[in-house]
Amino acid sequence: MLFSSSMKILVTASSFPADSKDWRAVFIRQLVDALGRRPELDLTLWAPPGETGPGVRHDLQGDDATWLASLMADGGIAHLLRTQPVKGIRTGIGLLRRLRAAYRRNGQTDLYHVNWLQNALALPHDGKPLLVTVLGSDLALLRLPPVRMAARRLLDKRPAVVCPNAAWMLEPLRALLGSKADIREVPFGIDAYWYQISRLPSSGAPQRWLAVTRLTRGKLGTLFEWAAPCFSDGRRELHLFGPMQEEVKVPAWVHYHGPATPQQLREQFPHAAGLVTLSQHAEGRPQVILEAMAAGLPIIASNIAAHASFLRHRETAWLCQDERQVREGFDWLENQATNTRVGKAAHRWVRDTVGTWDDCAQRYHMLYRQLLEAASHG
Repeated sequence: MLFSSSMKILVTASSFPADSKDWRAVFIRQLVDALGRRPELDLTLWAPPGETGPGVRHDLQGDDATWLASLMADGGIAHLLRTQPVKGIRTGIGLLRRLRAAYRRNGQTDLYHVNWLQNALALPHDGKPLLVTVLGSDLALLRLPPVRMAARRLLDKRPAVVCPNAAWMLEPLRALLGSKADIREVPFGIDAYWYQISRLPSSGAPQRWLAVTRLTRGKLGTLFEWAAPCFSDGRRELHLFGPMQEEVKVPAWVHYHGPATPQQLREQFPHAAGLVTLSQHAEGRPQVILEAMAAGLPIIASNIAAHASFLRHRETAWLCQDERQVREGFDWLENQATNTRVGKAAHRWVRDTVGTWDDCAQRYHMLYRQLLEAASHG
């Protein structure tokens, strides 16, 4: 099938940053902007109000903007479902109602690109091609039988591809969705400026380690417990950045800075010895780890599937599963030669495997074409 005009793509997302200083769902804005730069695409976006680049047309009607902004203020639908299930379910029903109206009024679209699986549950039964970008929270939802059954029904009678951003999710998704959709890994991109950061060698001051995460028990994992002995003698400092999304007590030895914008992190990365995350949270492939690697920072990470699927122990990172291994990781990476070698290896891996957001947009564009070809052949 040859496309003589632009492909009409409707992109939906229930999270979106309000402006360049907003830390929330930055990756969605970066993806949408990269897709909008492709002249072959006619892009319409239904998402919370926020700044976008040229080539992106917003579609919010009535009080959608106010309602979605309120949802963002509550932490997003996944956070609500996890922390306030009753409110989360009620809000989820309202979200699906608004999405259903958006899908119906965009009846001329050629293809739906839906971010987060739950946002696809409101799709009309029109047989149009569907691409779903999924993260770790989607996988958790799919394990619920009613959600799994609804997802399989909506995928059943249309060309569909489900795209996790990490390889470790491929097999679980295939097991849950069976033959209802093609399952393809599509790595997210990285903004080009992360690759251009030059690290500044330490001048004998305490080693500055960074942790960048939403403050929830799952995302923090064992960080405070396992890392505490490593920061007791003043040789190291742990600087923690991220929004407080649960009532978490931050120990006095941690330098907590609150949420950080990408610009603030760009100022922090050159001076850091590395990034540490001991998360136990089900997630795809954490963007902040990729950004740190692109900047040449080595990583200390918990040995969970979301990390072990792309971090290479003693090559681009140090993976650990107990307190002793955490201590060994800090000691190993504070050898300057080792730190530099591992950081350079991390940079090369991200550059060669992940690339930029424009590379990511190209990957999605190829899948759009394949889906539309499949639709044209019935």
